[in-house]
Amino acid sequence: MPIHREYSDRRRFAGACAAISVCAAVLAPAAAARAEAAPALHIDVPVTLERGNVVFDIGHTVLNGDTPYLAGDITTLIGDYAAGKTDGRIVLVFHGDAAYITLDDETYDAVRHVKTGNPYAKLLAGWMHSGVEVELCGVTAAANHWTNANLAAGVKVNTDAMARVTQLEQQGYTLIYE
Repeated sequence: MPIHREYSDRRRFAGACAAISVCAAVLAPAAAARAEAAPALHIDVPVTLERGNVVFDIGHTVLNGDTPYLAGDITTLIGDYAAGKTDGRIVLVFHGDAAYITLDDETYDAVRHVKTGNPYAKLLAGWMHSGVEVELCGVTAAANHWTNANLAAGVKVNTDAMARVTQLEQQGYTLIYE
């Protein structure tokens, strides 16, 4: 079974992979030299938040390799809050096709057809340890026949994602859409 239609011939696919590897090997030293020659980054607009309540609306999973792209955003914000001694809350509202990130190992394996356990469980636990609140849409859970027992430890269930995000916005939270 071909991996990509345009590369149905295995030799052409292997050749394309080899070409990509060669390009990466040729370009990497030049990129490293530019990085060494580049001046240090100067921050023109330093930002420190005294107070900040944020809700992340997470309905889709965009991956950077195997890591959800949102992981960098959330981790950066947690670091910003800690560095600036920001008073506030960070709430993550998962729903739709991103909901599997909130599952326990057994349910994750069944849903994703793997035997690895939830690779995002440590990430979730670290965020929650930092004070981030992780919620799952009740409508998404019900549609997938998941109960609270199917969720990673500490994940809360809300009535539905749209109402929860609306509620938090009405309470003054800043919406970040992932």
